[in-house]
This record gives sequence, structure tokens and C-alpha cells, in this order.
Amino acid sequence: MLTEQDLKQIALRGITAEQIETQLNEFKTGFPFLRLEAAAAVGNGIVAPGEEERKQYVAAWEQYKADGRRIVKFVPASGAASRMFKNMFAFVDADYDVPTTDFEKKYFADIEKFAFYDALDAVCKKNEGKGIKELMAEGNYKAVAANMLKKEGLNYGQLPKGMLLFHKYEEGARTPMEEHLVEGALYAASNGEAHVHFTVSHEHIDFFKAKVAEKADGFAQKYGIKYDISFSEQKPSTDTLAANPDNTPFRNDDGSLLFRPGGHGALIENLNEIEADVIFIKNIDNVVPDRLKPETVEWKQVIAGVLVTLQKKAFEYLRVLDGTPTDEQIAEIAEFVEKCLCCRPKDNKVDADYLRKKLNRPMRVCGVVKNVGEPGGGPFLTYNQDGTVSLQILESSQIDTNNEEYMKMFTQGTHFNPVDLVCAVRDYKGNPFCLPKFVDKTTGFISSKSKGGKELKALELPGLWNGAMSDWNTIFVEVPLGTFNPVKTVNDLLREQHQ
Repeated sequence: MLTEQDLKQIALRGITAEQIETQLNEFKTGFPFLRLEAAAAVGNGIVAPGEEERKQYVAAWEQYKADGRRIVKFVPASGAASRMFKNMFAFVDADYDVPTTDFEKKYFADIEKFAFYDALDAVCKKNEGKGIKELMAEGNYKAVAANMLKKEGLNYGQLPKGMLLFHKYEEGARTPMEEHLVEGALYAASNGEAHVHFTVSHEHIDFFKAKVAEKADGFAQKYGIKYDISFSEQKPSTDTLAANPDNTPFRNDDGSLLFRPGGHGALIENLNEIEADVIFIKNIDNVVPDRLKPETVEWKQVIAGVLVTLQKKAFEYLRVLDGTPTDEQIAEIAEFVEKCLCCRPKDNKVDADYLRKKLNRPMRVCGVVKNVGEPGGGPFLTYNQDGTVSLQILESSQIDTNNEEYMKMFTQGTHFNPVDLVCAVRDYKGNPFCLPKFVDKTTGFISSKSKGGKELKALELPGLWNGAMSDWNTIFVEVPLGTFNPVKTVNDLLREQHQ
């Protein structure tokens, strides 16, 4: 099935023929659905700390930082913003010329509220000889939208979200990339230094680097710190083969194999190369202006405090297990693993080997918010490959839609995953964990796509905060809805939280 030319193409990407065979087999067999025990809730897998506890956790985090640990803020930022502007692309291509849908009317009615208004006005004057107000007054709304989207204008239809102007300030508008630099200074700096890492796509990396070079010194001066800002790209070796509907390799018109990015799960490789004790992970578009940052900063400190408090206890217990633990110590450690880490053994079988395996692995604390109907995953108690039960973040694609009980759990779940993680990635001896070893490879996903009018099957790797972290210790903490402010469409920037 694979030609000599195919094997050369595969090798150039750093992929083996065995991996391709595995992927082709996965297209044939699909991936199993996960077995669920329950949707996590406060009191059953989700912790909701009170005011006094929160103060203690913030103090624990401040102490941890004071001990000179290396902390990194990891921001997946490679996604293009094209989906943000789907409605406005449709308007430009529509057979009518004035705002007609509610979305279009809202956009133009409130256009002066966008942080990019001045920049858009300037390119309209340059390209059309008229500003936004003049163009709108004469009914030329499409010229305004086209200048926002097209290359000769702001090019927002092709740029990554991290490079768009999101928020207005007296000193000038800021991009999400800049807001993440500010956040890094406010809760992730230690030893007077903030380490921030962005994963970006190859075509945008120079643009990101230039923007960072332009802006970072100003923020460093403002917050009295130094920045260490780094970048990485998704590796070609994590791309996956596309298949035809009959599960044979999909080929381009020139006969070559078609590879596609493996989804955000590919970033476990990038995360694995970060040198850190603790890593914060947060999506590029979930940022707020400075006036709303105090709540975000406090809760980031809270979940980080939960992490280092539990990690400290786990490390103590692992050292006990290195010796000859008594029955009482085994019972105490078992209670910690079950009550604090929500790991339950198969058939109630608990011994030192089981406890060591469950404790000696990466740990993450995930902020979860009350469910308000946003699309995406949620927190669940699920059965693992080894028959044990643990906490996981699940997407709808991992759940059997024909199972009424599971669908009820999913639709009636009280909480949602906003991608608000803080991760501990070293073991109790100070060595970095090899993160790809903790991926559950059976949690991939197959979707239907097309290219050049031909149907194809696409294979996504286990998601970064789903299957890629399946064999980590997971703790869910309820955080306020105010810490979750994603921007899925351009009009989301008109919400009060982004003004």
C-alpha cells in the first residue's frame, strides 16, 4: 500500500512506517467510547474552597514562588482567527449590501467599541480614501468589513487570534499576546522573572517574535520584572495521515500522501520540552482588560496553591513508600489517594505498588466553571484502561451518544472545562516526567472533512487536556465564571468583559 516515495515522505516528517500502519488501523477500528461513572460535581470530584482556604492556598503559592521554583506560562496560540469572522466573511459574500442579520447589525452599530476601530479606520482611509463613518453613511458597509478581513487591510481573516487588537487602553490597544505577558508578570513570575511560552504556527512565528520584541520591554519596566519569552511550533512528526472513506490513504493530486495537523493533543510534545517545575496552561483568547484581572490573578494563585499543597503531600508519601511502610501508613496514603486525588482502585485492591504508581505521576489542577451552555468538555469520573476510576476532562466525541445514561450525565453536568490548568511536571526526586508516557492513545478522534471536493477522514490525537493527560493525577476546583471570557466570534469583543 505504501510506495518507496511514500516512505520517503513519511521519514521526512519524522514519522515511522509503523506509526502510519497504526493510524490506518485506527481508521478501520475507530476509538472506544469511555466508560463513565458520573459527572463530577461539588462534593463528588470538584472542590469549592471557602474564603479562608483560598487565603491559605494563595499563601502556599507565594511561599512556593519565594523558594525559587521555575514557573512557566504555556499559551497554545497557533490557531488562525478565521472562525471568529465567519459571519463577516458571509456578509462580504452576501447578495445584499446593508447589515441584515442581527450579528451584522450589532457589529456595525457598535463598531466604535472595537479596540481595532482606529486601526481599521486608518486602513479604510488609506485604501478607500474615506473613513469608516463616511463609508457607512454612503451605504458601503462591505468595504469596511473587507478592509478588516482582507490582506490589503488589517488581514484579520488570516491572522492568529493572539495578534488581533482585543482591548482598548489610554496608551493604545492590546493584543491577547500582550495580555498574557501581563498575566505572566502578575501570578507566574518568580525570582523577578516571568517565563512565557507560546506555541505558534510556522507562518506566524516571525510576526509573533517581532510583536514581542516591540512590547515586552514596556511591560517588564511596568511590572519590575524580566521576561523570558520562548516559542515553539507543532512538530511535523505529530501530523496524522488522512484517509479515504474506505480507510485507504488519501492522496493529493500529485499522488503524495495528505497529512493534517493532529490537533492540540500534539502539543504534549511541546509541553514535554518545557523546563519547569510548574506550568500554567490557558487558551490565547481567554483574557480580560486590566480592570478585571484581579479576580483572574487571585484564582490562578488559588489553583496553583492547591497544586503545590497536594504535590507536597504526595511527595512525602512517596518517600514513606520508598521505605517499609506500616499498615497504618498504607491506609493513610490510600485515603489520600482516594479522597484528595479521587483515584479509586479496581476491586478495592490497594497495596504499596498501586499507591506508588498512582502518586508518582504528573499532577494538574483544573479550574472548572458552572455550566452556562458553552460548547466543549466537562469534568467526569471515568474508568481507566486498568479498571481504576479517576477524574478526567471529556469532550462530547468521547461519549457514546446511544447510551442514554451517559448522555444524561453529559447534558446535565453542572460544570464546564474552560482550559484553566496548572501542572506539576517533576517527580519527587526532581526529575522531569516524560509526559508522552502518560497519554491514553485510545482516546483519539476521527472526523469527516473534505479536500478539493473529495471526502476524507481526519485523525485527531488525544486532546492536550483530555487523553494526552489521561494518566495524570487530576483535581477539579470550582472557579468563578468571571475567569472565563473566551472570544469565539468578533462580536464577543463587544461584551462588557472585553470593554
